Parts: sequence; structure tokens; C-alpha cells
Amino acid sequence: MTTIIEPFLISHYFALHIPDGFLSPSVSLFCWIITLVLIAVSLKRVQKNYQERTVPLMGVCAAFIFAAQMINFPIPGGTSGHLVGGTLAGILLGPWAGTLVVSVVFIVQAVLFQDGGLTVLGANILNMGLLGTFCGYYLYKAIRFTLSRRSWTSMAIATVVASWCSVMIAAIMTAVQLALSGTVALPVSAIAMGSWHIFIGLGEAIITLISIGFVWRSRPDLLYDPPFSFRLDQ
Repeated sequence: MTTIIEPFLISHYFALHIPDGFLSPSVSLFCWIITLVLIAVSLKRVQKNYQERTVPLMGVCAAFIFAAQMINFPIPGGTSGHLVGGTLAGILLGPWAGTLVVSVVFIVQAVLFQDGGLTVLGANILNMGLLGTFCGYYLYKAIRFTLSRRSWTSMAIATVVASWCSVMIAAIMTAVQLALSGTVALPVSAIAMGSWHIFIGLGEAIITLISIGFVWRSRPDLLYDPPFSFRLDQ
């Protein structure tokens, strides 16, 4: 049976950080399996393909994303959003190392700050950390390399589009998981999640562009796909 959630509660509960009790055991278990498999593959890829100098950069990136997520920006409707960071981590570190960084951030948030439930942590990491990072990075790469690999403008366009889309993808996946769990009907969850995260995605895009733009101009060699011939894993 589908549980009906009062409209005024939608903005509070329909966030990307799903609380405990909002997903069915089967949906939560399925998300945990996918998450653990992808994290294991990411660990192997990072150990195989990345140089040792990537490890300090991963730590710095994790610290920056964690600190940036503590800063909330207001959006219409009396609520607020914060940086997710998946696309940012992917652009800086590549999709494999980026997923590990944001996964660690979400684990710390859930354990220490109760930002999202522990039983549904697999779903939260999957939505924001894995799908957000992989989809965001590869969309960024496709747009940038289609327009111009070395152009700042193409980088900016790719960063903004990929960051916004990564948030929307995470929001839609959350809505689908809530619907499959019988928490709320899919049309209601999709509309609620989509409407809020249109604005949250804009904030994500602005913050990501400012961060990547600064690195692009000051230390482009730190980018996973720099505008020149050097690369992080070569």
C-alpha cells in the first residue's frame, strides 16, 4: 500500500539523503549490492591506474567537498540545498577515484551527522556518489571533447550542464526508489524531487564551475582531463 505524505512534508523528506525507514528492505538491499560492487571495482581501478600523488589530492578533494556541503544556499519555497560534489570530484580525479571520495564523504555524514539513514546508506551513495559522479563526469567529458578540449568556454559549458544533470539524475533515482518501496506514488515523488532539485542543481553547477574554473586557470595539471597533454594517471 502506498503511504500518502502530506504536501507540507514533501519538501522536508524528499531530499537526496534518504532517511531510515523510507525504502523497503528489498530496494535497500539491491542498492547496497550495486554500491558495494561499484566501490570494489573503483578501488581496484584506482590501485591499478593511479599514481601515488593522486592519494593526497583525493584527501584534499574530500575535505573540500565535505566542508562545502556544510554551507547551505537558499532556494525558492523556504528550503535550502548544498553541494553534492559528484561531478566536481569526477572532473578533478576521474570517475573511479571520484566515486571513492564522495562515498567516504557520505559515510562520514551519515555516521557523524545523521545526514541520511544508515540502513539506506547504500542507496544514498549510489544516487549521489556513484551515479552522480559517473554520469556527471562522462557527460562533462562528452560535451567538452565535442566542443573543444582546450577551450575554457567548452569546459564551462560542460561543467554547468554535467553538474546540473547529475543532481537531477540523483533526484529521479531517489523518486523511483521511494515509489518502488511503496513510500509514495511515483508521479508525486518525481514532481516533488524534480521541482526542488532544478534549483539545487543550479547551485551545484555554479559552485562546481567556480571550483573547476579556478583549478583550470591556476593548476590545470591537477585535472583528470587537463587541457594539455599531461594527465593525472600518466
